[in-house]
Amino acid sequence: MDSQIDFHQANALLEWQLEMGADEAICEKPQNRFEMPDVAPKVRTPAAAIKPVPARAPPPDPNLPVMAARAAADGANSLADLNAAMAAFDHCELKRGAKTTVFADGNPAARVMVIGEAPGRDEDIQGKPFVGRAGQLLDKMFSAIGLSRAGQDAEGALYITNILPWRPPQNRDPLPAEIAMMLPFVKRHVALAQPDILVLMGNISCQALLGKKGITRLRGNWTDAVDLPVLPMFHPAFLLRNPIAKRDAWHDLLMIKARLDKDRPE
Repeated sequence: MDSQIDFHQANALLEWQLEMGADEAICEKPQNRFEMPDVAPKVRTPAAAIKPVPARAPPPDPNLPVMAARAAADGANSLADLNAAMAAFDHCELKRGAKTTVFADGNPAARVMVIGEAPGRDEDIQGKPFVGRAGQLLDKMFSAIGLSRAGQDAEGALYITNILPWRPPQNRDPLPAEIAMMLPFVKRHVALAQPDILVLMGNISCQALLGKKGITRLRGNWTDAVDLPVLPMFHPAFLLRNPIAKRDAWHDLLMIKARLDKDRPE
C-alpha cells in the first residue's frame, strides 16, 4: 500500500517530533518528558559578566588621630591658637554630639592649673569647665585657700581645663582612645600656660597624665608630670556623693597652699 505522505511532509513531521523532545524512537524505559529535576541546573555565567570581588580596605590606623592631634598641638604658639586647633580637630567622634568645645576658664597666668575629666551637661551648654554643682563646690574649695578663677593676679588666680573638651554621651567615662588623641592638646595647654602646680581632679586626669588610676591611693601625694609638681585630688563630683571625703580634700588643699607659700617667688 502506497503512503499518501510525500518526503517533505514526512520530514516536517520528524522535525516537529524532535522539537517536542521525541529524539529517540525506542527506549528501554519510559521517560516523562515533563518531569522537573530535583536540583535546578547550574547556569554558567560568562566570564565577561563575572565582576571581581573588590579588595577589603585595610582598617584605619589608630595612630593617625594621635599623630594629627600632635601636629595640630605643636603648631599652636598661643592659647588662642590652641583653642582654634582643638575646635578644628575632627578626628574625635565626641565633637559631633557636643554643643560646644569647652577649652578653659580662669586666669592663664595662674600659678595653679586644675585639670578635670570632661564637660558635663552644664559645661557643654555654657562652654566653660566646672560650672555645674561640682564646679560650684570646686570654687568654694579653692576660695578657702585664697584662689579664684576670677583672680586678676597670678598669686590669687586659678586656671581650669579638662582632658576632653567635648562632653561624652550620658556623661560616660572617656575611652582610652579618646584620651590618647586629646592628650597632645592637654600637654601643649600646660606648656603654654606655664603653671607652677598641676592639680589633677579624679581618675581620668590621673590616667591621662600619670598613667595611673586609683584616686583614693593617689590623692594627697605629690608626684611629677610634664616637668611639674602634681597633686591628685578627689573630683568635686565624688565629694558631692561622698561628703565624708571632704576632710581629705581639705587636707590636700592645705598641701597646695603650703607648696605655693614655700615656692612663692620673692
